[in-house]
Amino acid sequence: MAIRNIMNYQKDDILRKKSKTVEKIDGRILSILDDMAETMYQADGAGLAAVQIGILKRLVVIDAGEGLIKLINPEIVSSYGEQQETEGCLSIPGIYGTVKRPEQVEVSTLNENGDSVILKGTGLLARAFCHEIDHLDGILFIDKASPESLYNSDASTERK
Repeated sequence: MAIRNIMNYQKDDILRKKSKTVEKIDGRILSILDDMAETMYQADGAGLAAVQIGILKRLVVIDAGEGLIKLINPEIVSSYGEQQETEGCLSIPGIYGTVKRPEQVEVSTLNENGDSVILKGTGLLARAFCHEIDHLDGILFIDKASPESLYNSDASTERK
């Protein structure tokens, strides 16, 4: 396993590209998922899409506090309710904003063995599913955040 460099939205236009479907789950794909998990944990994140480490494959790792989940070719198949919370992103360091997301989602995905599974998430896990799957389509949370809610946590709050 290896720590990978995380792409930055100001420098890396790959983040705006649509990721390609994984056709074959092999050792290389499993190794990428392991690297993604290690990178996510090292960066203290809750999720990471392969595009965030410069790989245009439909791969996601998430740990919203309930253990590591690895997703291959995930798709949201249903969603219910609504939540509106502050989000951030490892590829957009220091920037946060309020995003409206479903309260609950169901995701169709392949697991590491190539088996098709349906995963359900509510609250933070639903938000993480949506956020990371958006990455696979070149969508960043700042595209969905209410503009007035965006702020830079690194900026000084003092006004002159």
